[in-house]
Amino acid sequence: MTDGLTRCAWLGDNPLMLAYHDEEWGVPLHEDLRHFEFLVLDAFQAGLSWAIVLKKREGFRKALDGFDPKKIARYTKRSVERLVKDAGIIRNRQKIEATISNAKAFLRIQEEFGSFDEFIWRLAGGKTKQNRWRTLERLPANTKQSDQMSKALKERGFKFVGSTICYAYMQAAGMVNDHIVKCFRYKELGGKG
Repeated sequence: MTDGLTRCAWLGDNPLMLAYHDEEWGVPLHEDLRHFEFLVLDAFQAGLSWAIVLKKREGFRKALDGFDPKKIARYTKRSVERLVKDAGIIRNRQKIEATISNAKAFLRIQEEFGSFDEFIWRLAGGKTKQNRWRTLERLPANTKQSDQMSKALKERGFKFVGSTICYAYMQAAGMVNDHIVKCFRYKELGGKG
């Protein structure tokens, strides 16, 4: 990168990771469709690298009807078989089945709270937590808050939402600002140096 900006070290030199870091990661999210997309992608990322997920993101978007939970909730066994054969996505049957189950749980939350955003930000304390990490090694894999979020989502029927996945989702959706202090995005997203 030749723009002279300091960034978090985890992105490496992958252009997809660079764009994701600079434009999406840590930006407070308030659109239900995007919440569902991030939940789906974070679940599929478990055990894999984020670079693999980003590479297949457009394949997921196409295969999963634009991450529309209303459409995904109506998927059948035949849909699962189609997705298991789709080379454009990560073909993990358990994660595919969990995505369908999670779409149904997501819709129930929308019905109960008016929006998933209202529900999930309430679990996150209503505003972005501004962390002050100086090095990448200091970032936690999970927190008490992600433990609580995981428990609440599981109680509502979600799958593949362990505490580590929930923390990754909280980072992605801007519920925590985990850019390192020296990263140019840290202050842009409300961090105080």
